[in-house]
Amino acid sequence: MNQELNMKFMSIAMKHLQEGKSFLTDKGIELDVHDLQPALEMLMSVMGEAYDLGYEDGKNEE
Repeated sequence: MNQELNMKFMSIAMKHLQEGKSFLTDKGIELDVHDLQPALEMLMSVMGEAYDLGYEDGKNEE
C-alpha cells in the first residue's frame, strides 16, 4: 500500500479513535496506549483490504 493512502487511512482512524475508545469503555473494555498501536494496525489492514476490494470492483465495472 502506498504511503499517501496509508496516511489517509491513519487520518480516518484517528478521527474516529475517541468514538471507538468510548464504545469499548462503555462495554467494560479498557484500552491503554500500548493497546492502541495493534488496534490501529488491525484497523489499517481492514481499511486497506476494503480499499483493494473497492478498487478491483471498480476496475471490473469499466
